[in-house]
Amino acid sequence: MTPVPLRRLILWLVLALPGLGIAIQYATDAIPYGQVIHLTGDISVELLILTLAVTPLRLAFPRAGLPLWMLKRRREFGLASFGYAAFHLVTYLWRKMDLALITREGAKIDLLTGWIAFVLFVALAVTSNDVSVRLMRRAWKNLHRLVYPAAVLALAHWLLTAFEPRDAIIHASVLAAVEATRLVLMVRRKRPT
Repeated sequence: MTPVPLRRLILWLVLALPGLGIAIQYATDAIPYGQVIHLTGDISVELLILTLAVTPLRLAFPRAGLPLWMLKRRREFGLASFGYAAFHLVTYLWRKMDLALITREGAKIDLLTGWIAFVLFVALAVTSNDVSVRLMRRAWKNLHRLVYPAAVLALAHWLLTAFEPRDAIIHASVLAAVEATRLVLMVRRKRPT
């Protein structure tokens, strides 16, 4: 097994630091449950948008260094997004600790959208490795296209559960702009010149 490069470890540390800070603050009662849920959800969606922005940035600026750097680290951003979503979910489950309540709440559309998004994210996270890419071949790419409905469901969950939906609307608008840009650039790229 090859050792993990130092640069990758540093990136993982940088991506994990906000979560570590949130966990410490929550454990010491410096922040309440609601803020943990809010922060972990925000970070998860922001990392997801960053992950999805890699392709349009790379298409728009094919020779630029930053999009290439991001492309090489897209898997880390996506897995970090999943990690914060898992933190979000575990915090919710820990707080509720009542299967009947969790099931009842999970059947409502506001939380059901989050549950479905999380199930899709689990499938993506479990297969975000070189072995899965090799074994699944074309099916891997098809599976990973589930990131788009998962992102829409995650944002729907945020919109439906937010006390103040302004931030969710802003994030949804950014995601829509990222995806519209990706589609336009892909169509232009496929057109014969």
